[in-house]
Amino acid sequence: MRIEAVVLQYVEQMPEQLAPGILYVSRRHALAMHSCCCGCGEDVVTPLSPAKWRVTEQRSGVSLYPSVGNWGLLCRSHYWIRNGKVLWARDLSEAEVDRVRRRDRADEAAYMESRERADRTRR
Repeated sequence: MRIEAVVLQYVEQMPEQLAPGILYVSRRHALAMHSCCCGCGEDVVTPLSPAKWRVTEQRSGVSLYPSVGNWGLLCRSHYWIRNGKVLWARDLSEAEVDRVRRRDRADEAAYMESRERADRTRR
């Protein structure tokens, strides 16, 4: 059964079994995890960093940015978590998924390079 709403729960360690509809966040480990919102039961791991995902909490609910594209899972689900709601995206073609993955790798490389430049400047 599809999950349409998500609530935030801060944890020190991730539970062994993830409950549907809960976004578990460990600040200590800079990690968020949830059970796939499509209902397939797979665990979804989202590392938190400026180059990956970020979590925001507002009165209207939790948001996880950017979208969650589970293209490595059998369900291939794709959705956003915004203000505690799950917003479903259309299916992407393999070419579109490849473009997203290339962009993600480029974004991460650019972020790491900017961090290295900043570290060199501080020395």
